[in-house]
Amino acid sequence: MGALDGVRVVELAGIGPGPFVGMMLADAGAGVIRVDRTGGADMPSMAVGRGRLGTVEVDLKDPAGRAAVLALIDRADVLVEGFRPGVAERLGVGPDVCLERNSRLVYARMTGWGQDGPLAPRAGHDINYISISGVLHSFARAGERPVPPLNLVGDYGGGAMFCAFGILAALLSARTSGRGQVVDAAMTDGSATLSTFIHGMRGLGGWAGEPGANLLDTGAPFYDVYTTADGRYLSVGAIEPQFYALFLAGLGLDGEELPAQMDRAGWPRLRERFTAVIAERTRDEWAAIFEPVDACVTPVLTWDEAAEHPHNVARGTFVHPDGTRQPAPAPRLFGTPSVARDASGRVDAELLEAWGLAPEQAAVLAPKPAPEPAPEG
Repeated sequence: MGALDGVRVVELAGIGPGPFVGMMLADAGAGVIRVDRTGGADMPSMAVGRGRLGTVEVDLKDPAGRAAVLALIDRADVLVEGFRPGVAERLGVGPDVCLERNSRLVYARMTGWGQDGPLAPRAGHDINYISISGVLHSFARAGERPVPPLNLVGDYGGGAMFCAFGILAALLSARTSGRGQVVDAAMTDGSATLSTFIHGMRGLGGWAGEPGANLLDTGAPFYDVYTTADGRYLSVGAIEPQFYALFLAGLGLDGEELPAQMDRAGWPRLRERFTAVIAERTRDEWAAIFEPVDACVTPVLTWDEAAEHPHNVARGTFVHPDGTRQPAPAPRLFGTPSVARDASGRVDAELLEAWGLAPEQAAVLAPKPAPEPAPEG
C-alpha cells in the first residue's frame, strides 16, 4: 500500500512533465488511468510510463467518447492535463465542466508558460521556459554561453515536481473542505522558484549578475569540475573551511603558500594550481584518496557508472521493474513505500466498471477486440 493508495487519477496523455507527474503519483500508490487519443501512442515503455493501471484510447471530439471520459473523471480525485490553455475547454473537459460535475476534483494543469500572460498560447520547451525565468543565464562559465541543464530544471524540477506538490496540497485541502480546485503549474514559475536562494543572495549583494563569478557557478575554484590525467572529471565542492583544509591536504598542498580561500583576487592562482595538480592523477585515483575524508570531492560518473557505484547499489537507487534500468522512486517513505511498477497496456472493461463506469461507457473506452476469423474448411 502506497501513501496514495485509493487516490484515483485521470491523466490526459501528453509529453514531458505531464507523464512524469503521473509516474510520481503512480509510484506512490495512486491508481492512474492514462487517456490517449484514438490511434495515439501506446503507454510509453520508457520509465516515465511506469505504474499506471493502464491506458484507454478515445476521441474526445466524439460525444460518446467525451461522455465516457467525463464519467471516468466524475469518479476521480485528480485530473492531470498538459494541453495549451483553452484546448481542454474546447474539448469539453475543461475545469469548469469537470468541477461542476465533481466538486472535490483536483484539476492540475501542466504547462510551460502558465494559463495566462502574453506567452501563454505560445509553443515552447524547457530551454525556453528557463531562459525566460532567468535561470538559464547562470548555467555558464565566465565569458561563455549558457549550457542547457538537459531538461531537468524546467520540465521536471520546475514543472512536474511543483505540479505534484500542488496536487498533494490541493488533495489535503479537498479532504478538509470538500472542495477541489485548479492547480496552475507553469515551468517558468517553478524554475523561478527554484532560484529563490540566488535571488536572496543577490538581495544581499552576494551574487554577481554575470555567470561564472560566484560561489556556486564555477566562479570559485573550490566549487568546480576538474579534468584528471585520464581525461575524466572530478567534482569539488569544498566550501566550508574544514572541508577546504581536507581538500588541500588530499592534493598535497596543505603546506604550500597559497592565497586565502575567500580571497577573490587569488582565485585565478588557486584555480591554476588545482588544475595542474588534479591533472597528475586519474579520476579513480583521486576518488580513492578522497573517499575516506570529508573534503566534498567525488568522481563525475557516467550513467552506467552511477548505477554501479557502491553507494547507489547499497541504497537500491536504481531498479529494473520491466527489465530496463531506471531510478527508483524518491523520496523514500518507510511506512508506505513507493514502488516502481511495470508500464501497463490497455485498460479492460472490467477495471473500468470497477472504477464505476456503466458497461456501455466502459465499452467505449475499452472496446472488445474483434473475434478471430473462423478457420476455413
